Amino acid sequence: MHLTLLRRRLTAGLPLLLFHHLLLAADGAAQSTVRSQAEKAPVSLLSSQDPMAITSLWQLTLGMLLVLSLILAIAWLLKRSGRFQVGAGGGLRILGGLSMGSRERVVLIQAGETQLLLGVAPGRVQMLHVLDHPLQPQHVASGSGFAEQLGRLLTKDKKS
Repeated sequence: MHLTLLRRRLTAGLPLLLFHHLLLAADGAAQSTVRSQAEKAPVSLLSSQDPMAITSLWQLTLGMLLVLSLILAIAWLLKRSGRFQVGAGGGLRILGGLSMGSRERVVLIQAGETQLLLGVAPGRVQMLHVLDHPLQPQHVASGSGFAEQLGRLLTKDKKS
């Protein structure tokens, strides 16, 4: 009798035991899936186009440095060529200039009706000659604005 009772209990409890075991296995699988998704989440955030991601910040920084260096290089070239000098107001105008060395220049300026030839070196400006008869240069650099000088330079390049 004990044997039949035990058999009944086992056969009645076996499906419950199997069901309980299946629930535990499913719960463990669900927890491991959640853990693996949580572990993958930071990687997916870095690979997305998040504007605050490190790669995006590096690209932004390098792009800004490139633009700033380009602006500085253009400004240095324009200063070196001497084409975009803004003259002083009034009767002073720079009529022309010629580089005589790495840091020395000869500059022709007009002050009112008088033209002066100046030698310009670092820390020193010396008058070389006062012209008795003013020269009539072909291209006089006026003290006009940047846009006007840039337009003249661009049209000059298109003609040549």
